Amino acid sequence: MKKELENQAEELEQTLQKQLDLLKKDSEDWLKVGGAVLAGGLLAYSIVKATKRKKSRKTAKAMELLEREGLLDEEMKEKLSKPQKSTFWPSLGQRLLLVGFALAQEKLLKKLIAPEDANSTEKGE
Repeated sequence: MKKELENQAEELEQTLQKQLDLLKKDSEDWLKVGGAVLAGGLLAYSIVKATKRKKSRKTAKAMELLEREGLLDEEMKEKLSKPQKSTFWPSLGQRLLLVGFALAQEKLLKKLIAPEDANSTEKGE
């Protein structure tokens, strides 16, 4: 009995050690993936920030030139300095509208075609 308990304890220690080794290996893989994702995110952030800075410099130069020429009025200044809004949601709304139209058209066509089929089967009998 005592020997069985010792064997069982040894087996449990071995399985625990195997599980810990497996967990360490998996966590290394996840750490590598997480590091790659973080590096990609930082790279994308820096690129976006650099392009925004470049665009704002161009806008500032254009506003300076228009001001020197005397062509800069409040409306033009507002248009140039106002940040552009994202176009994701309006395009998403347009897509949903088209999907809604397609679904409505499909249901309407089924309703229009179904009575004709029912009439033709009744006449055939």
